[in-house]
Amino acid sequence: MMKNAKPDRRRFIISCFSFILFLCVLASINEVRFDSLLKFGRCALSNIPSQYYNSSSNNLLTVNNSSNDDDDIRVLIGILTLPDQYQRRHFLRLIYGTQSPVGAQVDVKFVFCNLTKEDQKVLVALEIMRYDDIIILDCKENMNKGKTYTYFSSLPEMLNTPDGPSPPYHYVMKADDDAYFRLDNLVASLRPLPREDLYYGYVIPCPSMDPFVHYMSGMGYLISWDIVEWIRDSDIPKNHLEGPEDKIFGEWIRSGHRAKNRYNAKWSMYNYPDPPTRCTHELWPDTIAVHLLKNQEKWIHTLKYFNVTDNLKPSKLYHIP
Repeated sequence: MMKNAKPDRRRFIISCFSFILFLCVLASINEVRFDSLLKFGRCALSNIPSQYYNSSSNNLLTVNNSSNDDDDIRVLIGILTLPDQYQRRHFLRLIYGTQSPVGAQVDVKFVFCNLTKEDQKVLVALEIMRYDDIIILDCKENMNKGKTYTYFSSLPEMLNTPDGPSPPYHYVMKADDDAYFRLDNLVASLRPLPREDLYYGYVIPCPSMDPFVHYMSGMGYLISWDIVEWIRDSDIPKNHLEGPEDKIFGEWIRSGHRAKNRYNAKWSMYNYPDPPTRCTHELWPDTIAVHLLKNQEKWIHTLKYFNVTDNLKPSKLYHIP
């Protein structure tokens, strides 16, 4: 019995070894086939446009993969304010002048209507000479009677030049002077988005996450340059000027069937957390904008949270504990 068992065991071992060897060869062949298939798939997919999924608004947007990838993003932020708000402008110059977003040209301008006082004509002229960051519109000062329309519709004539870039800016924003924008985060959010037919902001009403139903909050909404030119040329905005400016703007877009690309930046944009409402959010690192900074205490709390003075260089000239 023992003599018969040894050849059987030997045959069993040889059979197992042969089977294992066969499996190894088969796996090697399949790996080659899979690798070839993967390479083929990559080649086939390389001509399909990539898409960006905006989880905030549940919208699928085409990623910008155009030849402009190597260009800096050009953004104009127009802060609508009043001529007499000198201190507010100087404060905001500190806020934005100390931000240097990478890979982007972000120009911040202060926007108001015609000057009406003698002191304004002197003081505002001095500001322009020193900072060159003011746009004076040909209108009577107002908030909800067409100032926003005048702002957007005036830009093409102001900014289009034969020797300048085309378009002058990829995106244009209307912003409030009680909102704080973190420019690096803003630019990062814009980088994958389309540069045409785009409407970007914090969707209203506050509980909504669908930018195709309502409109973007007046704290700061941004559009691509082609929509700026449409506002200038279309009769829809011209014939519908009065009312809450952000809501009216959304009605223009809806009536004109514009902005097939929309981006809801909620909750990276939000109202200051105190007092709490359905529009507020706690300060957090992924913030793009905080709105309703109505007093210095709220501004300082916000700026301290984001460590805006961390890059202060040491010097013998000052001591800040």
